[in-house]
Amino acid sequence: MASIVDPNAPNPALLAQAAILERPASEERRMADAIRALAMDAVEKAKSGHPGMPMGMADVATALFTRFLKYDAADPRWPDRDRFVLSAGHGSMLLYALLHLTGHAGMGIDELKNFRQLHSPAAGHPEYGYHPAIETTTGPLGQGISTAVGMALAERHLAARFGKSLVDHRTWVICSDGDLQEGVSHEAASLAGHLGLEKLTVLWDDNHISIDGDTALSFSEDVLKRFQAYGWATKRIDGHDPEQIAAAMAVAQRSKKPTIIACRTIIGFSAPKKAGTAGSHGSPLGADEISAAKSALGWNAEPFTTPEGIKARWEEAGRRAAGTRRSWLKRLAKHPMRVDFERATAGKLPENWVEPLNALRATLATEKPKLGTRIASQRALTALVPAVPEMIGGSADLTGSNNTDVKGIASITPGNYAGRYVHYGIREHGMAAAMNGMALHGGIIPYSGTFLVFADYMRPSIRLAALMHQRVIHVLTHDSIGLGEDGPTHQPVETIASLRAIPNLAVFRPADAMETAECWELALRRTEGPSVLALSRQALPALRDDAGENRCARGGYVLAEAEGARDVTLVATGSEVHLAMNARQTLVAQGVQAAVVSLPSWELFAQQDEAYRAATLGEAPRIGIEAALGFGWERWLGTNSAFIGMTGFGASAPADHLFEHFGITPAAIVAAATKLLTKDGSK
Repeated sequence: MASIVDPNAPNPALLAQAAILERPASEERRMADAIRALAMDAVEKAKSGHPGMPMGMADVATALFTRFLKYDAADPRWPDRDRFVLSAGHGSMLLYALLHLTGHAGMGIDELKNFRQLHSPAAGHPEYGYHPAIETTTGPLGQGISTAVGMALAERHLAARFGKSLVDHRTWVICSDGDLQEGVSHEAASLAGHLGLEKLTVLWDDNHISIDGDTALSFSEDVLKRFQAYGWATKRIDGHDPEQIAAAMAVAQRSKKPTIIACRTIIGFSAPKKAGTAGSHGSPLGADEISAAKSALGWNAEPFTTPEGIKARWEEAGRRAAGTRRSWLKRLAKHPMRVDFERATAGKLPENWVEPLNALRATLATEKPKLGTRIASQRALTALVPAVPEMIGGSADLTGSNNTDVKGIASITPGNYAGRYVHYGIREHGMAAAMNGMALHGGIIPYSGTFLVFADYMRPSIRLAALMHQRVIHVLTHDSIGLGEDGPTHQPVETIASLRAIPNLAVFRPADAMETAECWELALRRTEGPSVLALSRQALPALRDDAGENRCARGGYVLAEAEGARDVTLVATGSEVHLAMNARQTLVAQGVQAAVVSLPSWELFAQQDEAYRAATLGEAPRIGIEAALGFGWERWLGTNSAFIGMTGFGASAPADHLFEHFGITPAAIVAAATKLLTKDGSK
């Protein structure tokens, strides 16, 4: 167990560093020094960044990229490449230096000189899409390692589907002390151990330093014992000894369990004063410290310059797997499942995939069932999942409540990855992060469920999916006070507004079974970002009997028009649309011309042209109705308006009693309309 250190005591890391620097400089050490030099130079030029981790983990990264990682710098998106995730994303110069040195196009010396500058692919943290060899956005600690669990699971599932000749690769992670303190990493690591994801290897930068100082200030657990309890293989090594590093990685390749290797390193290695201290973590070392560090390494090259011999050896490492890739391409060309594999990995849906869903919509139009939209969602999934083999479902231990399972679809279990349903356990955050990894890996469209209120547990991962434009679908049920007796802890009065605030996230709140089927189609078609389906627990009446055009595709539409010029427009989402329809009947009987607009997706509605939005919402006074807080509704209601919804937290009672208690009823809507029109002088 670590103990809190005396800040005035001599730094043992500097003593250890001196001993390491006395070792003869091997070829591998010189290659690692190239990483260190570039990291120091780029952070110094940018006047910001994190040089310490790249300097400390350079030896480990060198062994990985020169001896173990399967990749080809000429084709960084080759489907059967190993995945490398820099979970400690603050040390981004480690990744950028590796990509530059191994000869990846698009990460030249000019890009490194523009580290952390606008439009540079060498951003402050690795950003997915900025360079094809960046596998995922990292930076929020814990997300990278947890995303990697999803990548490793995707590899195992696709290997079961297409065979080892097409899918046989590993997932490697470099993570920090901070990654392993974040709760999401605990959830994901537990899941990985349970499922036995043997092709996942985590290289832990065990440097004992965080921003506040020595990790002993706040962290004293035995990490490797914890991972052993998860079902991982573990190993502890000197992270500056190439032979120990290589031997541990070789063992990991043979392991039948996921593996974590604790690489004891010195943060800021070679810096004479700041090595082994928080001073090398998150700021430039300064010209004098850099000069002294390079001198200690025997590095005499100019800034941003790598000696030709060292650069040539790095570029040779970047071509190591070129022959392996060419052999794989030959196997792919002859493989009987080539067409399906290429379609799946390209993210394209099968031909005629929507036909079973269209048949369901036709049935719904005829039968007009009264269903909770969570049940309607399961009917949509029953149509879609057999037709789209890339869909992998799951739930955070709420399968029977979320209705995310489909009869006849087997589960993924330890050692048997051919199934298409994941029992994530009560690990909402780890589930969402793993889903991101599955989508990023390619060949899989992940969807899963929990209660809407628990979106707060998943929010960082949902946000990253939106940032990375990943097709991930979250089925979030029990979406309002309509869930009833479980009470305010489970009633997400503010949650849907917070999700609508995330850029590039599509939030769907359908009003009945027909809209639910339409929203599922839209979520599945959507390749530019994640989707949320906010679904009701309580049964809702059918409001539509048309199965032609997907009316939800425009985000909002006139469900019931006024018989003449509108006096008022009732705008509602989800379970409150039928309340608006009931209120409309009463208003019409009173001589008030009322229209009802269903607004299942604010995001899609906002994308429509202004003329369509204006025609849909009309010029009459508007009333918004949603069993949630009114935050954001002003966008659609304007000044002459009212909102019927929640003003605070809910309560525990049967759903009907709650709607009555909180005044979300047709009578309340009618009263609000009467008040508005009287004030307006229309009536």
